[in-house]
Amino acid sequence: MAETAGTRFDRLVEIMRALRAPDGCPWDREQTHASLRPFVLEETYEVLDAIESGDPATLREELGDFLYEAVFLAQISEEAGQFSIADAVQAISDKLVRRHPHVFARESEDRAPLTSQQVIEKWETLKARERAESGTAPETARKTTLSGVPKTLPSLLRAYEISARAAAVGFDWARPADVLDKIEEEVAEVRREVEAGATGDLSRAEEEMGDLLFAIANLSRKLGIEPEAALRRANDKFTKRFDAMEHAFAQRGQSFAELSLDQMEDEWQRVKASLR
Repeated sequence: MAETAGTRFDRLVEIMRALRAPDGCPWDREQTHASLRPFVLEETYEVLDAIESGDPATLREELGDFLYEAVFLAQISEEAGQFSIADAVQAISDKLVRRHPHVFARESEDRAPLTSQQVIEKWETLKARERAESGTAPETARKTTLSGVPKTLPSLLRAYEISARAAAVGFDWARPADVLDKIEEEVAEVRREVEAGATGDLSRAEEEMGDLLFAIANLSRKLGIEPEAALRRANDKFTKRFDAMEHAFAQRGQSFAELSLDQMEDEWQRVKASLR
């Protein structure tokens, strides 16, 4: 009989328990939530790389590694008497059902099917309502609309998430064109500070640059573009073109130190044309 996903998952959990047992692996037994943070981050980015690669075998492997980190963290919590991986699975299952009433509570809803954008808006609205409700409980500290956005997120992704949560409660531009107007305003402010010589950390230019980047993250959200993915692709594109330019110069026995900016720009344009 073929193994089910649950059977295979249970095997992973048992392997993790064996690794953390008194007679298990010394390294695994020494780990804590804090010590696992860099590994969780590394596996996250390796999953993203696998998605970008388009290779199913690589994605399968990286998803396994990613799942292992979740089981590892939950095992440490279970040993501390806090919660188990089963509790975490139950929590996400309940949340998914609760936040998809258009799928799991159709009988009680007499409305037309939702579009994907309406689903996103509904999801954010339900999240905001849950945060507000959880903040009213006397035994918990009051939560705000933005308090659940992790400060450890990459800044561009955090800006995207912050703006999405603000938009869920109605604080948002009406149209993408309105955000473009804001971006043009921020560019003008950055230009003014640069022309005034205000450069460097903690300067007015830094503050205005931050406002500009935040506005750009908002435009990405309004356009349905995940900014981290867009910037990652732009980084890869620039790297590929720059490497090709450097290789072309090397084949001619030239190095950047002996080239003018005009020469580099000419080669850059040739590379761009050839790598479209």
